[in-house]
This record gives sequence, C-alpha cells and structure tokens, in this order.
Amino acid sequence: MNDQLKPASGVPLSGWLILDKPRGIGSTQGVSAVKRVLRQNGYAKTKVGHGGTLDPLAEGVLPIALGEATKLAGRMLDASKIYEFTIRFGEETSTLDTEGEVVARSDRFPPLAAVAAVLEHFTGPIRQVPPAYSALKVDGQRAYDRARAGEKVELAERAVTIHSLALSGGRKDAASVGSAFQTSSGRPDPYDPSAPLELAESVTLVAHVSKGTYIRSLARDIAHALGTVGHVTYLRRIKAGPFTETQAISLDKLEQSAKGASLEHLLLPLEAGLDDIPALNLDQTSAQAVRQGRVLSGMPQSSGLYLAKLGAVPVALMEITDGTATVVRGFNLPDVAE
Repeated sequence: MNDQLKPASGVPLSGWLILDKPRGIGSTQGVSAVKRVLRQNGYAKTKVGHGGTLDPLAEGVLPIALGEATKLAGRMLDASKIYEFTIRFGEETSTLDTEGEVVARSDRFPPLAAVAAVLEHFTGPIRQVPPAYSALKVDGQRAYDRARAGEKVELAERAVTIHSLALSGGRKDAASVGSAFQTSSGRPDPYDPSAPLELAESVTLVAHVSKGTYIRSLARDIAHALGTVGHVTYLRRIKAGPFTETQAISLDKLEQSAKGASLEHLLLPLEAGLDDIPALNLDQTSAQAVRQGRVLSGMPQSSGLYLAKLGAVPVALMEITDGTATVVRGFNLPDVAE
C-alpha cells in the first residue's frame, strides 16, 4: 500500500471501528489487535480504547474508539446493549457459562409455554446478583480472581433494567415464539392448544438491557424461576449503543483491509457515537472560543447536551444551562479533512 494513503506522517486516525469480536479473546485483546494492525501497516501512533467489555466467551459488537473518539468511550459504557443468548437447562455451572464446572443439576426441563410466559417477569426494572466470576471488585480484588482462588464470593444485589426480553425467532422477528425453541422433537408453537406438551432443553432469547446487566445472571434467574437450573452456552452482542452488527467487521477483514487499502473507509466518524445528541452549529469565532474552553452566553437553545460543530467538524460536547454553554469535552480535530 502506498504510504501516501496513510496518515502516518500527519494526524492520527479518529473515529469508531466496530469490531466483530470472536470468541476466545477479551476486549483488551481486541484493542491490542487493532493497535497491532495500525502499527504493522504504517499508521500514525493512535490512542485506542473500547466502548464496553465483552467476556472472552462472548462474541459480537465491540466498539473500538480511535484518537479523539476515545474521549467518548465512557459514554459508550453507559449505553444500553442488545444480546442474543442461549440458555441450556439442566445444569448450572460455577461461571454460569460453558467455562465453569457443573455445580447443580436438575432433571426438570420447562414446558415451552412456561418459558414464553415467564419472560414478562424479567422485563422492566429488576434486581440481580452479578456472577461470582465477574470483573467487579471485592475489597480491591476482581471477583473472578477471588473465585478462582477458591474463595466464596458474595456480591451485592443491583438494580438494572431489561428494556425488552423476547424469544429469538431467528432474531428478525423476536415476537415470534414458534421458532425460538430448540427441542428434541420439533418446534411447535407453545400457544397452540392442540400441540403436544414439549419440553425445552434450551432456548435462545434476545434482550435489550441497561448498563450493568449480566446476561449470565439473567439466564440463571430465568432457569430458577422455571424450577430448574441452567447456564449460557452462546452469547452474542448484536448492538452496543448506536452501533449494530451490520457495521461490525472481523479481525481477519481488518487485517486484510489494512494490507490492501486505506482503513479510513472502515471508520465511522466520531459523531456516530453521539447519534442521540443534537448539533450546535458554531461560526469560526465561536468555535475558536470553545476550543479555548470559554463559555458561550445568550444561547437560544433549550438546556441540554449538544455536539458543537464548525461545519462538519466536531468541536466539543457542550452543556447548555439557561442560555449558557460550557464545554464538557473538547475535540482536537482539524477544520478541514486532509
């Protein structure tokens, strides 16, 4: 690739690279992989971070922030997420997924109709106890480190919100219940009174959840509510904040693109992570004042958070309160793309 196509001697890349993280690597390893690709292909040294942890056994949407977009990574941590996951009934593991040892067994497999009916009880504001094998800290140490050392880990119950919870239905139609179950003898509609009573060995669900929600805990609690035990065998994040899996690329594709063409066409702009923030258009004089951290007065806009822009270039996140705009986070981007 021609080095003139790369910003190696100019401004580092800024924007979002949406990685389709494979199973087997953690989020920090995903960040390291992106850094390696940039370094090996002659890009300018660029700050890289991620917008939301995915466990090594999980796959899917991992927003990678580059350059000035790293200033927004914290906002992405607070964003809601959508997951597709499979619960296998009959066994609960220490980690609540396929990695741990079996700690409880049950020969009860719930009827399909019971699974469909119980979901509403886990929709809306709920409370859950995080898994012992989690990154939460207990007395300064990660819970999973204590658990792996054989300690009994007790974590406090927390409030989370399940915005929606539905049977997968091939995911294109989450309201469809007939195709969502994996059974040993076909997939009848559980609401069909003429259908034989079918027991679910496993079920695939789609959940839209608030920050701080543990899908493994949700799966455990659903199984318990059905009078059995269970664990997660498959977990995929299909949306993180505004970013969806249709925008995500594999590590292989990232590496191939870096070797054969400029990576810029794979980047989403910094403001893609702020799709819910209204724009505040500035003139050159106001933009200069904002870049110096100065307050803008007499603003006619209603109070709230805004993305201040000079033309198409993001200048800062600003908070307007009673007509006064103050800088929340400034961006160091050139006025004209080079």
